[in-house]
Amino acid sequence: MILTASHTLSAAYESAAAAASATVSSATVTASSAASGPARSVRSAIYAAAPADAPAGGIAGWAADLMDSLGAIGAGVAIALENLFPPLPSEVILPLAGFAASQGKFSLLAALLWTTVGSVVGALALYWVGALLGRDRTVAIAARLPLVKTADIEKTEAWFERHGTKAVFFGRMIPIFRSMISIPAGIERMPLPLFLGLTTVGSLLWNSVFLLLGYGLGSRWHEVTDAVGLYSKGVLGVVALAVIAFVVVRIRKAGRGAHRARS
Repeated sequence: MILTASHTLSAAYESAAAAASATVSSATVTASSAASGPARSVRSAIYAAAPADAPAGGIAGWAADLMDSLGAIGAGVAIALENLFPPLPSEVILPLAGFAASQGKFSLLAALLWTTVGSVVGALALYWVGALLGRDRTVAIAARLPLVKTADIEKTEAWFERHGTKAVFFGRMIPIFRSMISIPAGIERMPLPLFLGLTTVGSLLWNSVFLLLGYGLGSRWHEVTDAVGLYSKGVLGVVALAVIAFVVVRIRKAGRGAHRARS
């Protein structure tokens, strides 16, 4: 009878041990699966899914860390800062946010909502910089700059009066200008509801394109950055040529004026 009880207890112990082992194994598999699922960080997803030449550090890594910490709100914060500091490229941040949405970090709708909010907040901050600066201060600063005349400010004002609404709307889709156009809008005190409406719609279009491209391309999101980088360089090249042409024309006019004065 004792032997029978012993065998019974032994069998029960082995059964319990086997059940516990199976439970631990199942939990391990579940945890492993969860770790490799959509909950993984945006930064680790960049390294895991993207090829070796894809950007993973620098601005991309910084934006990924923001999204890991704050989710879709982090993408909005990054875009708000991009508006305030134009060297931060939206063509990196937005496709990356689309990629993060494709990985399940947050929804595509949340990414669109918060990046648009970030665009408007950043633009509004620069609008108030222009409003606080005002026309008188702008003219006074321009008068101290070499090769710049008060007439240039007056021409710019006249141009903005005619084309300001188009400039604010389409300017949201041009690198560098998408941030800077908010300052003259503030200086000229464009009606705030009109400014906010144009900025929101223009930003919504720009953000939607890049988020959808990043979402659709997935691990190849960086191809958007590579392609738009050429567009941005082209815009900067045109601006540089325009500045050079302006300086050359002004120097020539100044030289002719000095020659006539001597004559």
